Amino acid sequence: MSIKKKFLKTKPVCKVTFTLPAEDAKTAAVVGNFNEWNTEATPLKKLKNGSFKGTVDLEAGNSYEFRYLVDGKYLNDQEADAFAWNDYANAENSVLSL
Repeated sequence: MSIKKKFLKTKPVCKVTFTLPAEDAKTAAVVGNFNEWNTEATPLKKLKNGSFKGTVDLEAGNSYEFRYLVDGKYLNDQEADAFAWNDYANAENSVLSL
C-alpha cells in the first residue's frame, strides 16, 4: 500500500494517489469522509501488475479519514499519517493529513 501526495502550487489542492497491492481482488475502492463514504464514488483501477490505483484531488490543509474497500472488505492503509477510532464503524480508520 502506498499514498503519494502532490501539492499544487497554483491552488490549495493536493493530488493524492492511492496504490493498493491486491492481486487476487476483483474490485477495490477508496472510501472516506471526502466522498461521503460512498462505496461507488472512487473506484480504483486494476493495473496489469495486479495492484489497484487511483488519484483524488483533495483540499489542502485538512485531514481526511478513509479506508479501502476490497471485494467487500474494509482495510486500512498501514502507511497512513495516523489512525482514528470510529464508533459508527466500530473500527479504526486511516487518516490522511494534508
